[in-house]
Amino acid sequence: MANNENHKLWGGRFEASLEKWVEEFGASITFDQKMAEFDLKGSIAHVTMLGQTGIIPKEDAQAIKAGLEELLEEYKAGQLEFDVSNEDIHMNMESLLTAKIGPVAGKLHTARSRNDQVATDMHLYLKAKLAEVIEKLANLRSVLVKLAEEHTYTIMPGYTHLQHAQPISFGHHLMAYYNMFTRDSERFEFNVKHADISPLGAAALAGTTFPIDRELTTELMGFAKPYSNSLDAVSDRDFILEFLSNSSILMMHMSRICEEIINWCSNEFKFVTLSDTFSTGSSIMPQKKNPDMAELIRGKSGRVYGNLIGLLTVMKSLPLAYNKDLQEDKEGMFDTAETITVAIDILAGMLETMTVNDAHMAESTEKDFSNATELADYLAAKGLPFREAHEIVGKLVLECTKAGYYLQDVPFERYQEISNLIEEDIYVTLQSKTAVERRNSLGGTGFDQVKWQVAQAKQDLT
Repeated sequence: MANNENHKLWGGRFEASLEKWVEEFGASITFDQKMAEFDLKGSIAHVTMLGQTGIIPKEDAQAIKAGLEELLEEYKAGQLEFDVSNEDIHMNMESLLTAKIGPVAGKLHTARSRNDQVATDMHLYLKAKLAEVIEKLANLRSVLVKLAEEHTYTIMPGYTHLQHAQPISFGHHLMAYYNMFTRDSERFEFNVKHADISPLGAAALAGTTFPIDRELTTELMGFAKPYSNSLDAVSDRDFILEFLSNSSILMMHMSRICEEIINWCSNEFKFVTLSDTFSTGSSIMPQKKNPDMAELIRGKSGRVYGNLIGLLTVMKSLPLAYNKDLQEDKEGMFDTAETITVAIDILAGMLETMTVNDAHMAESTEKDFSNATELADYLAAKGLPFREAHEIVGKLVLECTKAGYYLQDVPFERYQEISNLIEEDIYVTLQSKTAVERRNSLGGTGFDQVKWQVAQAKQDLT
């Protein structure tokens, strides 16, 4: 026999209720309650418009608005409880409002659908999160610039293939990451443009017959403009995909610097020492100081990538307009927003508090062949074709490797045998500090260039 006890707000068409386990599968309130504040703010804008346009009586609009504002205060105070039987945040709020002010609450949904309502909530949520992410990135970038300025004259090995390549300024190395995070910030800033559009008023998919004022609700919610197409308004999730994509690139950048930090604080490198605040120990090995926070950021990059792939897969074959598949657009967005905001702060704190072992960094460029290019450039500058110079130096490096010493240890008489172009100033040329200082081409690792990069960055951050 059919179950006629269907009390859903949409239940008029149905004779039977969902079984509890089916209801729980279809509900989203367990995660979309994160949008509660934004749902209430959107509803306040909507009912204000309904009253001002005369779509509902002003006294009803005022009563509904007052009830919504009370719910907003209760939510902020942690006093609201949500019910899975009401499916989502929208139905929960309408149910709570009805309990508070009575049947007049039903007028709130005039000229509105959950389709444009949820899209509005997500735009409001993400717009707020983007502002937070951009602010946190500005702090991280400031930390990098400060550290780079402090270590302009700190020498370290530059690597290719994780092999010593050429000596560079540690400040120069840090400024490379500053540039990566600046591009990340710029991508999020562009993302704001697409989050800053109001879907409210698109209704289910086709707009509404009521004389709504979408410009008014757009202004009340602080959006830049409304969507110009109602189908697009309720089915667009590009702004979330952009956020997940931008977040994935950001996490890739954070993972790269964390990988370097993990290497740098190892016994083999000893370039940096992490603060105890951002390290953990071992349950069995008492000597251990593990870079767990750096490892977690590195690991969580996969989590954020997964959220991007998940939503791309959800969206890839959806017909217009709204489909229940779109319920899967929120958890990944929430998870990513929470992951990256914490990760940015952790990374900034880790960099700000770590100790740079600058003497050991510089020393690691003395017992290697990272100055080989200096000798090749020295010969080329004196007129020898670079390819010939490259071959001469390569053979000399092999000779030194077999003999167990380095280019700066080669006797001057041997240099004279190799080429009469080599003079006694070669030993100054081969010094790591000289190698770094002389690379003064635009954007190079030369100290003056690093100072210029830092000055430009400070200007950009103001």
